Amino acid sequence: MSTTNNQQSSVPGVSILASYTADQAKILTPEALKFIATLQRSFNPTRKDLLQKRVSRQQEIDKGVLPDFLPDTAHIRNDANWRAAKPAPGLQDRRVEITGPVDRKMVINALNSDALTYMADFEDSTAPTWDNVLNGQVNLRDAINGTISFTNPAGKKYELKSRTATLIVRPRGWHMVEKHILVDGEPMSASIFDFGLFFFHNSKNQIKNGLGPYFYLPKLESHLEARLWNDVFNASQDMINIPRGTIRGTVLIETILAAFEMDEIIYELRDHSSGLNCGRWDYIFSFIKKFRQYRQYVLPDRYDISMTVPFMSAYVNLLIQTCHKRGVHAMGGMAAQIPIKNDTKANEVAMKKVRADKLREVTAGHDGTWVAHPDLVKIALEVFNEHMPQPNQLFARREDVSVKQADLLNVKFEGKITEHGIRDNIQIGLAYMESWLRGVGCVPIHHLMEDAATYEISRSQLWQWAYHKSMTAEGIQVTGDYCLKVLDEEVEKIKQELGSKYENSKYEAAKKAFATNITGKRYDDFVTTMLYDDILSIGSKPRL
Repeated sequence: MSTTNNQQSSVPGVSILASYTADQAKILTPEALKFIATLQRSFNPTRKDLLQKRVSRQQEIDKGVLPDFLPDTAHIRNDANWRAAKPAPGLQDRRVEITGPVDRKMVINALNSDALTYMADFEDSTAPTWDNVLNGQVNLRDAINGTISFTNPAGKKYELKSRTATLIVRPRGWHMVEKHILVDGEPMSASIFDFGLFFFHNSKNQIKNGLGPYFYLPKLESHLEARLWNDVFNASQDMINIPRGTIRGTVLIETILAAFEMDEIIYELRDHSSGLNCGRWDYIFSFIKKFRQYRQYVLPDRYDISMTVPFMSAYVNLLIQTCHKRGVHAMGGMAAQIPIKNDTKANEVAMKKVRADKLREVTAGHDGTWVAHPDLVKIALEVFNEHMPQPNQLFARREDVSVKQADLLNVKFEGKITEHGIRDNIQIGLAYMESWLRGVGCVPIHHLMEDAATYEISRSQLWQWAYHKSMTAEGIQVTGDYCLKVLDEEVEKIKQELGSKYENSKYEAAKKAFATNITGKRYDDFVTTMLYDDILSIGSKPRL
């Protein structure tokens, strides 16, 4: 396959710092590069200002200023008359959404599943290597055009069925950059790169197919960040001459700060809004991260933080109430369980947990839910079809809900910090980082599908416990030295299990990086930015 290795593209001011194949070149066309460069020049200054506001907000929190509902936007929350856009074609019924990375086989299997929609993920379940992000764009383009197929090494061929799930794309968050592309000497916003290339190549074909360009928007921390997305949407639609409002965006409420601005986020996107989603794993991560300096917000083992504990329950109820008040979908969260093939009893227990979780969601008022594996689609559909036989339940107003600041910050529930929880976090952290460094962004660990969000909980809990010198249920004081000791022990176990294969793994690099963030001292904002430079292909030679 032919390759190119450009330093300067044919578009003035745009540099491509890595090689790409002939197929990938059809994504990186001069017209597409000009489009995303225009977006970058228009909106990157605002993006950087908003990221600086995140830093300032964290400094305020560290000084004791806890988040609360904003007084300046009370008029938006209190105005009962405004509504967001009506559901777009293909998004009226979202009872079950399957999520996953954008590799070719996954795209086909997800679209062929009986899920109503498929969230193709460039973010938490995709390690953003240059090949992964470009091939993901190729795969989604081919899927929309109906030309996608895949043949595995054994000769099995995968093709699309006649009926497929509605496609929704999740670009990377505002905090990430795409260093393989420079615009005027500066790395591109990864959000603009992922969104812009997909939108440019596919939006008109999606409209021809009777649908539209639909997106999930991750890790927002304020309504101003939603406003920036709305501005990007308007400019993009204007540039290719399609009506404003054609794009739809569902916002993941997966930060504690965004939970206080749900109404405002929908309001900013109202002509483009298709609702909010309970991004539960990132939400727990954000809660720990934002309040990591506070002893009173130290959380117990991850498995004790259920969706029914006070701060999580308040978040869910407020999201459902807010969405339905504004006429948009309130989407439930991810079931991380995956089928356990070789243990019938364990599989029955896991599937029972999935069923119970989906029953909780549909009876609370959610309009749909997420699963990570095609085999879970049937279970989730059965639960939602039984309790919500119509496409959604936007009519469920949840007027019984009244959520205050204290409710969203209420961590009064039973739970323990245990040695098992510490070792589990370290095992998950190591395995996930090793996988990510190999370019794989989601991996089954302990019969759960782990991605960047679940990894972040593991890392952040260890930091928090070590920083506050928490005591385990066994009477062990958690310190940085103790975490490093357990890390050494777990790595030794892996060495014994892998034998000679260990040398060809990324475990040593994972251990080195992980050790920097579990002692209660250094704390990186995101693993995806901490490790990004380790997976770059800048200066790569042509792949002949």
